[in-house]
Parts: sequence; C-alpha cells; structure tokens
Amino acid sequence: MRLLFALPGFHRYDRGAEVALLSVAEELARLGHAVTVAGSGPARPGASYAYRRVSSVRRERFEKYPFFPPLRSETAWEDMTFAANLLRAYRPADFDAVITCSFPFTHWALRRPANASPLQIFVTQNGDWPAYADNSEYRTFWCDGLVCTNPDYFERNSARWSCTVIPNGVDLGRFHTGADERERLGLPTDKPIVLMVSALIPTKRVEDGIKALSRMDGAHLVVAGDGPLRSDAEAMAANLLPGRYRRISLPATEMPALYRSADAFLHLSLLESFGNVFLEAWASGLPIVGHDTERLRWILADNSAFLCDTEDEGALGRSLTGAVAAGRQRNGVAHGIDRFAWPNVAMQYQQFIESLLQSR
Repeated sequence: MRLLFALPGFHRYDRGAEVALLSVAEELARLGHAVTVAGSGPARPGASYAYRRVSSVRRERFEKYPFFPPLRSETAWEDMTFAANLLRAYRPADFDAVITCSFPFTHWALRRPANASPLQIFVTQNGDWPAYADNSEYRTFWCDGLVCTNPDYFERNSARWSCTVIPNGVDLGRFHTGADERERLGLPTDKPIVLMVSALIPTKRVEDGIKALSRMDGAHLVVAGDGPLRSDAEAMAANLLPGRYRRISLPATEMPALYRSADAFLHLSLLESFGNVFLEAWASGLPIVGHDTERLRWILADNSAFLCDTEDEGALGRSLTGAVAAGRQRNGVAHGIDRFAWPNVAMQYQQFIESLLQSR
C-alpha cells in the first residue's frame, strides 16, 4: 500500500499523537508498504519511511493568540500554517490512503478534490468529537475509515462510520524494567520520585499533582513536559514544594531512562483518548496513579490497583502513598504489556486499511 501519514508535530514533538502515529508508520514501512510521513521537524536518520518536511509555525508562537472556532487552540493555529504548505506538496493520486488525527486544517488539506482520491483514515488520538459533533467546523468532517483508540469511541461512532478499535502501543525495546539512572539525569538519589509526563495545559491538571505531592512527606515530583502553564506550575511548586519539584524537557531517547528512575507514575487527566504514557510507565514497571474510568481500566487491566477518584484529595493521597510504597518492578517483563507492542498494533492498521481498499 502507498500510505501518507500527515501531522504538523511529526519530528518536532514527541508527544502522544506524534509518537503513536509515527510508530505505526515505521512498523508499516518495515512490513514493506510505501510509507511517506509529512511533518514539520527535521528528517531523522534511520527511519524506514520516506520523510517530507512541510514547514509550519510552532504552536508556542500562538499561545497568546485569541482562540475561536475553528482556531480553538495554539495547536489549531499551528495546524493551519502546516496545512497551507501541505497543499502545495500533496498529490492525492500518489497514495492509496492518507492517515491523520489533526482536525480541521490538515484533515481539509488531505481531502483536496482530485480525480484519484485516496482513502481518508482518521485516528481519534485527540478525541472523537470531529466524528460525531454536528456544530461549527465539525459539520465538515468526513472519512472512509475511523480508527477508534478505545471502545467508547467505537460504540459512539460505529453506526455512522466504518470503524475499528485499535489501541495505541509501546516500544518494548526501549521501555522496559531495569536499573535507574538518577545520578546521570541529575535526579535525587535519596528520596522517592513521582513522575508526571504531561503537557502543561489545564486538562492535564499538573497543578493538582503539585498540590497532592505537597501533602506527602519527602516525595519529589518530576514533570516531563512543557506548555502554557509552565510559569504557573513553577510558581505553585516554589510555594508548596520547595526543593521537591523539577520540570524537565528531555529528548525522546532519554525518556525510557527517566521512567526507570521513578518510583511511581501520576497522570491526572480526567479522560484521555488513550494515553501512551500509561503504557510507557507500565512497561517500565511503574505503579500507575490515574483517574478511575472504565476506559483506563480497559487499557491497564490488572495494573489498575492505584486508580482512584483523583478529584478526591483523600483518595488521591492514599493511592499515591500506596503506589510509592509498592515501588517499581525492576526486573523482568511487566505482565500483560506485550499485547501493546507496536508491531502487533501496526498489523491491525494494515488489516483495517486493506479491508477498506478491498471494499471500494
């Protein structure tokens, strides 16, 4: 198959959506498909796919811009600049299927009218509202195939679109149990570390994590991520967690070592489309504290012991204390994580897209 994956953040950011779709693209290329990736960052050596750099203005430049439909966030502004340049480089007839999770501008660009149009595959990495909402710009959404990252999205959309449920995955060659690297990473070696891997935006509730850690004795909070609330989080931590907070931005190559250097993992989003970070933490042997939902229990299965109502201060405190006391699994393969290996996930993408092409 001739496949195009397009997302403004490819090769520029290593966050959930970028990591997930890029991993699928890499595995499909290894299976022998002609895969092209279009993104805004520089080319990376060693990739199995062909890479096409499409310029865009970084989302950080738009953090103080006004937000309104369809420019609802700094990422939408970035997406608009990416899509404008993608239109110049994109030839629909070159591909059998195009894959994105970016709406609306990249989605619109990929649907450019042409005599020979590829299948439009949309992945619900950032939510499924484009697929079911009928207001504003969402009325323009259309796809040949919808990849639902959880059963909730499938149930909501299967009557309207050709859907399948495919979870995200994890690179088990990188994320695994083993010795910590605290000293090399400049992290405390004499106190427990709670790790958050998260953008600093309101829905990720990093400030609630700071408050929760302030009610624990001795634990150190490490936040790996960036975003508009970075200064607010720094100010709160200086007041509530003096000497016990650190925000870091590491290259993707260092993230496995960071996970292995923590004692527990904390993620406070009330609801995620999937959440790659849960799998990365699980594969690294970390006990996971997160908001208790059916969706997260579907992902974590038996690794759900420390899920709780994270809006309840007492429940969150008890889960954090229990997770830190339990500590990280340091040896062996985390039980059950193998079903999320990227090669297994990519095979599901291959089967879904091939079935859609055959039914055309």
